[in-house]
Amino acid sequence: MTAADLSRAQVIVAVAIISSVACYGCGKKGPPLPPLVRLPVSPAGFSAELRGATVDLQFTVPATNTDNSRPANIQRVDVYAVTSSDAWTDEQIIKRGKRVASVAVKAPRDPDDVIEEDDPPVDMAAPEGHGLDQGAIARVSENLDSAARAPVSVPTDRRLRDQGRGGSYGSTTASGSGPLVPPRSTPLARSYVAVGVSTHDRHGPFSKRIAVPLVPAPPAPTSPTMAYDEKAITVQWKPVASAPPIQLPPAGNELPSTPIGVSPVAIRYNVYDVTATAPNGAPPSRSSPPVAPLKLNMTPIAELAFSDARIVWGERRCYVVRAVETFSDLTIESDAAPATCETLVDTFPPAPPANLQSSPQEGAVTLIWDANTEQDLDGYVVLRGASADALQPITAELVHVTQFRDEHLEAGVRFTYAVKAVDKAGNISAPSNKVEEAAR
Repeated sequence: MTAADLSRAQVIVAVAIISSVACYGCGKKGPPLPPLVRLPVSPAGFSAELRGATVDLQFTVPATNTDNSRPANIQRVDVYAVTSSDAWTDEQIIKRGKRVASVAVKAPRDPDDVIEEDDPPVDMAAPEGHGLDQGAIARVSENLDSAARAPVSVPTDRRLRDQGRGGSYGSTTASGSGPLVPPRSTPLARSYVAVGVSTHDRHGPFSKRIAVPLVPAPPAPTSPTMAYDEKAITVQWKPVASAPPIQLPPAGNELPSTPIGVSPVAIRYNVYDVTATAPNGAPPSRSSPPVAPLKLNMTPIAELAFSDARIVWGERRCYVVRAVETFSDLTIESDAAPATCETLVDTFPPAPPANLQSSPQEGAVTLIWDANTEQDLDGYVVLRGASADALQPITAELVHVTQFRDEHLEAGVRFTYAVKAVDKAGNISAPSNKVEEAAR
């Protein structure tokens, strides 16, 4: 064998060895992959408002899964809370805190029957069952009784401590004996977190956490007063006392001082339409779903009056006012005094018709005037008399146009004319300007 033949043989052997190594294990079955578990995304828009002794929570029910498929594999949303001044992880709140609410959600019949993010909604199998629709706004409340206000120490369970997220407990030592950085204490607060639960009772990602400081709410205003006209309802109330001054005035030989870094909290107000929560003056039945009061102002106001332009005659309206203090991004509201209610009755006449004019005709007098602009206008009444002090209606029915022809008159006999407007409630305006005219 020549040297060239030997080199070719060596190359062939090397290629064979590489191929056999590369194909080692080809055709063998590996361990089965775990089934895909779809979990709902975290409840979005999680927010809280403290009203008196009640915390009102709100969130959006998840409608998608963490892989962006739809509908969400969800059967309920649980809300947990704990009162503490220690730093808790979300896992600790779920395990050791109190479940304060559980909101049922319509669930998919088959969690694997989903559509992808870009698929049209018509291809999606609708969730079914009882509960809220996916994507709906959910509202729950918790009364802060003595048990809810009682502080709880952070758990010392090592497994939970090691699962802490976001650095709440700092870094651990190499031996895992404990944190290098101790947890940071915060003022006493009630912390809330919401989580979607799949149809197989698995938790999805947590919502953002909300800490509600357990501070006294501002005092409640007295019941407001109501006044209205044909354009708006005016709700008025008296101011509540703000918090006492941080720094008392100097006494005796004391020098005046100015507190640094602290400013008093300003009192503002929220106005609510609570008509729907007490229809016909009675509280809603237990079988009817709860109805949230309608807040009328977008942001808390400093004024002591609010104008509501939603005039609908014959409707009953009820209003309450709550005092508001804002700490960081948390709104703390007072309790509400009993609602002020009144049925809107139209007792307001239209404006007098304007610019009445007359022209003589053969055996008649023609009248014209400007149209009234009231939305509830029903028509006009034409008056005539031998003098301005003796005017009487001469139309048996309301006139629905802005002109009138008074016929069958004797030529040369002068009459005084005026017109009144009438609305649908039967209110009659003052007379228009008066004109004198005689038929030819």
